[in-house]
Amino acid sequence: MKKAEQPLADESQRMAALARGLAPQEGYNLTALPDVRILRSDRTLSRTPVLYDPGIVIVCQGRKRGYFGNQIYRYDEQHYLAVAVPVPFTMESDGTPEHPLLAVYMHLDFQMAAELMIQIDRHHLPVDQETPLSMISSPMDSALRMSVLRFLEAMSRPLEATILGPGLVRELYFRILTGPQGMAMRSALGMHGQFGKIGKALRHIHVAYAQPINLAQLAREADMSVPTFHSHFRAVTQTSPMQYVKSTRLHQARLLIVRQGMTAEAAGYAVGYASASQFNREFKRLFGLPPVAEVRRMRKNFAIPPAQAASDYVSSH
Repeated sequence: MKKAEQPLADESQRMAALARGLAPQEGYNLTALPDVRILRSDRTLSRTPVLYDPGIVIVCQGRKRGYFGNQIYRYDEQHYLAVAVPVPFTMESDGTPEHPLLAVYMHLDFQMAAELMIQIDRHHLPVDQETPLSMISSPMDSALRMSVLRFLEAMSRPLEATILGPGLVRELYFRILTGPQGMAMRSALGMHGQFGKIGKALRHIHVAYAQPINLAQLAREADMSVPTFHSHFRAVTQTSPMQYVKSTRLHQARLLIVRQGMTAEAAGYAVGYASASQFNREFKRLFGLPPVAEVRRMRKNFAIPPAQAASDYVSSH
């Protein structure tokens, strides 16, 4: 190994060791910070539908791949994933008991990000004028790696996690908002133009998914004509508006069954389905298994913890 590569390898090993200490069980492990969880997976997961709410995923060990439209998003020990708006896609990951997948999941604190963006803009950094991206996969530079390492070290000590943790999260946000893809990320979070209008419609779907929703209503929410809205919505999410509504409802129903022990029929009604048979049919079409079998798979492979602080968005976990 070249001398220049040795510090990077040492950092990676240290990050993996710290992350493993914070993830004693498979699945999503809670931390002292309500918006931060540590994922550990001891197995390879084949492609599965996911719905990430806005946030950041930093992989400390292992590999994940996201398939979104025609793009493949790699997030591994050298790349992080940033999600500006909630989009459904498929994901696969690699992990074994000897070399588990270890990753930091950070739900996006919009207020913190907005405050940082105001401060950054005062220094007249450029903003990307091209169409913002829903998701960004970007290389981890040395400054971000060091910030992640400091964050994991603090999270491993209860007192530091509580007192220093929020400030170190802010430092991570700063690194990402000013890093290689920072301009694109700031542009997306700024929610300007047509992207911002679609973002507003997405927020409405996540708040009102259990209510009757139609295309014309969503177009009005975005202040667009129906054809314009449909076109811009697909560009941002890679799916149609009503397919997105369906995906949101099904992901939420799955969580209701896993977390609250609801029956499939009750969960279907809770998310807006009027027909149990339609719910079961569409659930199996999305997840590949009927509700009972899929929930059994979720509990075996993901060990999803109870829901934390209220979020404006439905997610897979």
